[in-house]
Amino acid sequence: MSLTRTLRAVGGVAVAGALLFGTAPAASADQVRNDQWPLSFLGIQNAWKETKGQGVTVAVIDSGVDGNHPDLKGNVLPGKNFSTGDPADAETRNGHGTGMASLIAGHGHGPGNAQGVMGVAPEAKILPIKHSDSEGDTYGVNIAGPLRYAVDHGAKVINLSIGGVSSPSEEEKSAIAYAAAHDVLMVAGSGNAGSGNPNYPAAEPGVLAVGAVGSNGKIWKDSNYGPHLLLAAPGEKIRSAGAGQSYRYTSGTSDATAYVSGVAALLRAKYPNLTAGQIANRLTKTAQSPSGGSGNAPDAYYGFGVIRPYDALTKDIPAGPKNGPLKAPTAQGQEQPSNGGADQDRWKEEEDNSNTKAAIGIAAFSLIVLAIITTIVVLVKKRNGPPPGGGYGGPGGPGYYPPQQPGPYQQPGPYQQAGPYQQSGAPGGYPPPAPPNQPPGQ
Repeated sequence: MSLTRTLRAVGGVAVAGALLFGTAPAASADQVRNDQWPLSFLGIQNAWKETKGQGVTVAVIDSGVDGNHPDLKGNVLPGKNFSTGDPADAETRNGHGTGMASLIAGHGHGPGNAQGVMGVAPEAKILPIKHSDSEGDTYGVNIAGPLRYAVDHGAKVINLSIGGVSSPSEEEKSAIAYAAAHDVLMVAGSGNAGSGNPNYPAAEPGVLAVGAVGSNGKIWKDSNYGPHLLLAAPGEKIRSAGAGQSYRYTSGTSDATAYVSGVAALLRAKYPNLTAGQIANRLTKTAQSPSGGSGNAPDAYYGFGVIRPYDALTKDIPAGPKNGPLKAPTAQGQEQPSNGGADQDRWKEEEDNSNTKAAIGIAAFSLIVLAIITTIVVLVKKRNGPPPGGGYGGPGGPGYYPPQQPGPYQQPGPYQQAGPYQQSGAPGGYPPPAPPNQPPGQ
């Protein structure tokens, strides 16, 4: 899968990255904070009463992250460079990955951290995985390696603000399945072409696809749509950190993806025992649908609706099936991580051997008991002789045996649990209707 994040459509590729209106190195840091309308729109201050994401690592597969930016310093791990140019944690040129990281885990700076960009989960850690070249415009490698690296290095959420129209390769599908099998939530942008054509990896089973809305709650005009879309989040006119000490002013499903990843980090911090699919379930069950309530079926443009972090953190939502609203990946990804497979294989082998030995022992003991019972029956018959008055085969006669008692109680078969949550299809056919005029409720 060849992915791109250019600022225009190139070779038919529908981009998922942010559309850049301009960097703002001269903008005052407090003005940057004032520009962050999603913080109040999402009610982040209330969400922080529950958690700020401590203990959760979010992988950002992108152009790298500037770990020295004042709004991110201390929250960025070393990561790995799968491409060329700057180290993964020292992005200096493109700024896209730094912007996404700041929306997820920026902590601001200055007195009381009141200046600069504040992310949704300011106590989470960012694992930067550099996937694009030095310019950040094209992707020379597929996402299989970055995905597996993120899983094996402790990420519980993977932010994929990248995309293209080509479906993933088998290697990439296997890596997506690998992440899903190891309970990692993958979040990806639906694309910025205003199109119903699927954008990958967002449209790939196992990935949570996100669309973008503006400050009025209405879907952004260039946000891609379709039956695979599950959620919407702020993505129009977004301030974020840039490489160096600059700031960006952008629109795109990339930004919306980062906001969902940040809220997912909050949920994984508060509910560490829920699976990735069950985290997605809390997000979708509490989302604000276009009609103003919590949606029961995904809309082509909004999915289940716009995320509501505080409700997702506090509502009484049943855990639900393991996969939640996420479809099972199309490839098999049950391989164990590189540091744990050998021990688990050994445990399984020992368990199999133990079960075999136990079965042999039970069979041998049963044969011995049967032989003893047979011997006792023969001896009793020889001592007592045939019973009087009975014909052979009739009651009281030799050769008669009472009717057999019912065999051991037969337990019913194993309880069959309900299959994974089945998503409803998007309403109507395609192309879908124009976006609704009324915004979802705040």
